[in-house]
Amino acid sequence: MMTPAASDSLPPEWHPALAHSRYLRQLLDARPDVVVWLNDFANHALNGELMRGFLDAEAPSDEGSLKSVLRRLRQRIMAALVVRDIGGKAPLADVVETMTQLADVTTNFALDFVHRQLAAQCGEPLDSQGNPQRLLIVGMGKLGGRELNVSSDVDYIFVYPEEGETAGSSDGGRRIEAYEFFQRVGKRLIATLGEITGDGQVFRVDMRLRPNGDSGPLVCSLDSLESYFITQGREWERYAWIKARVMNVGNNLQPEWSTALEKVARAFVFRKYLDFGAINAMRDLHAQIRREVVRKDMANHIKLGPGGIREIEFIAQVFQLIRGGRDPALQIRPTLKVLMLLVERRLLPPDGVDELVAAYVFLRCLEHRLQYLNDAQTHMLPASDEERHLIAASLGFPDWPALLGVLDAHRERVTRHFGEIFSNPDESSHALAGLWFEQTDGDDALEILSELGFRQSQALLEQLRSFRRSAKYLQLPTQNRERLDALGPRLIEAAAGTDSPDATLQRGLDFLETISRRGAYLALLQQYPQTLSKVAEIIGSSSWAADYLTRHPILLDEVLDTRLYEIATDWAAFSTELNQRLAEYVGDTEREMDILREVHHAQVFRLLAQDIAGLQTVERLADHLTELADIVVRTTLELCWGKLKHRHPHPERPPKLAIIAYGKLGGKELGYGSDLDLVFLHKDPEPEAGELYSRLVQRFSTWMTSRTSAGILFDTDFRLRPNGDAGMLVCTIEAFRDYQLKNAWAWEHQALTRARFCAGDAELGAQFEAIRIEILRQPRDLAKLMEDVLAMRKRMLDNHATTSDEYFDIKQDPGGLIDVEFIVQYLVLGHAHAHERLCGNLGNIALLGIAAELGLIPPSLADPVRDTYREFRRIQHALRLNGISGARVERAEHEHRIEAVSALWTFVFD
Repeated sequence: MMTPAASDSLPPEWHPALAHSRYLRQLLDARPDVVVWLNDFANHALNGELMRGFLDAEAPSDEGSLKSVLRRLRQRIMAALVVRDIGGKAPLADVVETMTQLADVTTNFALDFVHRQLAAQCGEPLDSQGNPQRLLIVGMGKLGGRELNVSSDVDYIFVYPEEGETAGSSDGGRRIEAYEFFQRVGKRLIATLGEITGDGQVFRVDMRLRPNGDSGPLVCSLDSLESYFITQGREWERYAWIKARVMNVGNNLQPEWSTALEKVARAFVFRKYLDFGAINAMRDLHAQIRREVVRKDMANHIKLGPGGIREIEFIAQVFQLIRGGRDPALQIRPTLKVLMLLVERRLLPPDGVDELVAAYVFLRCLEHRLQYLNDAQTHMLPASDEERHLIAASLGFPDWPALLGVLDAHRERVTRHFGEIFSNPDESSHALAGLWFEQTDGDDALEILSELGFRQSQALLEQLRSFRRSAKYLQLPTQNRERLDALGPRLIEAAAGTDSPDATLQRGLDFLETISRRGAYLALLQQYPQTLSKVAEIIGSSSWAADYLTRHPILLDEVLDTRLYEIATDWAAFSTELNQRLAEYVGDTEREMDILREVHHAQVFRLLAQDIAGLQTVERLADHLTELADIVVRTTLELCWGKLKHRHPHPERPPKLAIIAYGKLGGKELGYGSDLDLVFLHKDPEPEAGELYSRLVQRFSTWMTSRTSAGILFDTDFRLRPNGDAGMLVCTIEAFRDYQLKNAWAWEHQALTRARFCAGDAELGAQFEAIRIEILRQPRDLAKLMEDVLAMRKRMLDNHATTSDEYFDIKQDPGGLIDVEFIVQYLVLGHAHAHERLCGNLGNIALLGIAAELGLIPPSLADPVRDTYREFRRIQHALRLNGISGARVERAEHEHRIEAVSALWTFVFD
């Protein structure tokens, strides 16, 4: 043992570490060469290059010298870390990275050595292409996450690329199977690192995470690993593989096989859907750990005990399991980086993550202080006063109670955050469970439903009974049925709290039936009861919303988002985020199409929720839906061009194509479920450009209208192009102008009043706008224009108007929305030659105001019509929200509005 006098002869900055660590004192006493090395390197950050240089300089020639040099390197690195860490010169990040690099360097050095040694006897193991193979070392746990603690063991899984055999040695030695070769390599590697010699050991090696654990083979092929994942992989193994990392570098590196292994692992760990079932699985895993902690009296275990390191890791990793498949950014390994990303994604609050990060850093630093004492892999708080004093002093505390107070506060906060995420909402029976399970007598059940506010109690009771007795319910997997049974009483309660409880419960049952085989969605609603309440509120307010959510249940995730009711949408940021998501799947057409749909549907749902909550006016909502559609159209065009541009003589240039929006999209009056009226123009001198752009538009149409697993984007209508269905799908800008000047019907000029450039080449879009204004400002014979407009209106009335004296169609009937639109279009076409202001694509309400200002119509007639148009749009919108496809209302209630429109119609056309 090093004497005090010997200790005093060492540099003063080493003294805190020497006072703390028995291991360090014993090491320096027994190994003077380590003291010499430490004098040179204790004041420098340690890195892999330094470690490799030490090993290369020693140049081991046999297994004995290999084991010796690896252990002597470990002694030096550990000594430096104790001195630097206790001396306050190495933050936690440096300590864990140094230990990870030590593991990476020693593992690769040993692997290369034992591989070459065995290959000299048996030849290189060859893959199916005749190329040499190397054993892939998968680092698990903290090693995989580059978070290795100072006295940690290392968790490995050994995978070899392919079955096969060795080439045989140059002297004619026998060939062996690849499995046998790599099993030998694995055994030698474990002994090289883990065997205890006179120099100690490098790392204890733990292979229990491999397929089938201790009962499984030591090594397996990549195909075998994939088969195991598919047929036998368990939930806890998904959790374990989150941090998995192929460690091979240098001579051991095989990039193509490393990539293949990582692809197999990702498919196993991360689901394509939002996997909320992971919460229950990890809750069960944590419960097993807790039982073991209690059984072994490990409450003072800072890793596995309450509020310990493992709970922080679970918090980070459950979000990775739930969302990592849909958000690849969450597939990172280090715990602290995951936590910070969860704040960025607004999945955890910043204050909560600050507490978790502080606790994690404190616990990890405490963990290292415990292990520095004797270089032992321990996480238990010490029992002796001496060790408690050493630990407290090394962390800057005056005594053990002061440290314990801070530790307990951290652990309490971790436990609280863990409970908020993993608490089981179904621990107690729900008060309405008797209704759901038909355990309440008929009369009592009817009375309970009536007291809850349901009007059709008997009918609802029959619906509940039919639901639970249906073949679909009875044939559900047991776990799904249990989750559904937990949700049923809560749905009744949530429906009772809405304005339309009967409709809400009916729609809610339809929704639950739709998702009943999707365990992840049931788990989400089960884990977050507040989500079910929000869902009830939304579907109870709108049958259209209920249908939309039923068609796209993935939107349940949006209900959890705290931004659901934030009405200020940053469309530039929205577009950037969309492009970032798409960039992660370049070339994967199916995934690109699904991302467009998922992002579009999610934003529509946010707007829908805000609309139902009364946070959006009809006009503002239309602006948002139009902006959203513009982004989708623009992005889809860019993606489709990316698939075809190689056919263009200049693929580096963007297409000289412009998309022109007509109708509701052009007039910025888009509603839920509106289709898109589009016209395509090009100006490209290349001889085959027209054919290429026609293919582009056809592909664009397919991307927009195809139904994938994520639904569709929009229905599209291209019939407003020159010559309609008989015309070219894409025409040149010159041909468009010529058609509009010479051959277009009056109704086509009417449609042009609300057309605008939407996507594509901006310069071409500006040319279109110039042509549009030119056409609108052509002097026209007012009598002939009036005749054409009235003739078109008559045809529409003949086909669509009602003949009812009781009901009024606010869109089609005289005095309705179309009359207002025709008035505006007539005024624009008839007077724009003298008043350019009328050419603006400003919407009908604004254009009526301008026409009044110009003296074309009396303000006394224009203002009531503007109000009526706004009110009719609001009514139309409300009817659509409730699933009413037509727009018929009681005529008497709106007679004054009909008369206002009729009065302006008479003034303009009579």
